[in-house]
Amino acid sequence: MSANDELLVERDGNVLTITLNRPDRMNAISGPMLSALSSTLQEANTDPEVRAVVLTGAGRGFCSGLDLKDQMSGEGSGARRGFQLFDLHNSPPVVINRMDKPMICALNGAAAGYGMDMALGCDIRIASENAKLGAVFAKRGVLPESGGTWYLPRLLGWAKAAEVAFLGDVLDAEKSLELGLVNRVVKHDDLMTETMKMAHQIAANAPLSVQSTKRMMRLAMDETFEAAVDHVYLQLLPLFQSEDFKEGLSAFAEKRDPEFKGR
Repeated sequence: MSANDELLVERDGNVLTITLNRPDRMNAISGPMLSALSSTLQEANTDPEVRAVVLTGAGRGFCSGLDLKDQMSGEGSGARRGFQLFDLHNSPPVVINRMDKPMICALNGAAAGYGMDMALGCDIRIASENAKLGAVFAKRGVLPESGGTWYLPRLLGWAKAAEVAFLGDVLDAEKSLELGLVNRVVKHDDLMTETMKMAHQIAANAPLSVQSTKRMMRLAMDETFEAAVDHVYLQLLPLFQSEDFKEGLSAFAEKRDPEFKGR
């Protein structure tokens, strides 16, 4: 199915794949694509049949950032008077950050600006050998406005994050792997096969457990250790009452693969 012509949406079992579909523009983000992506992600986050989300791009690039033609025509984000406020509440980077469903970014090519920030917001990044991360904000007179200033220090530590952000270089797949910005690099032709393999492996696990784990990891980044432990305990109590917990115990005792229902 398709959210619109600029965003392709496809379900394979419990895995939802979202493809940015403006290959002639290197999947530069347009206004309609922003709206469609936000609404699709929010629907996926509340759909019990979706257990993992894959985000990728059509053609040879993942996402080249916000569409600069929109900016110059006065139609894009930040265009009006040069500093129009973004709709932060429901923008894709904010929605991605609060997603409980696990997200994998399949980096099929270059990700720059807004596109790089969206990729960093995903839980796992699998990169094609052709992928590149363009941390070029300082060379464009802007800053990583869509989450990059929050993610980079947490992913890399302060010194490495400062190096990446201040130099404004383009990082190839191997350099991104060396820094820890991507989880693995695979041959380009194997990208979607490897990504879907991981997505289905995640989707086969107890979805309530995976989503609670992700939620607690996200919130713990701003909590003390003691508060995080307390918070986790409150999440654990309802999991003990779930059918999936009982199924996990039964499968372990019977030496078989569990069949989780998400309840």
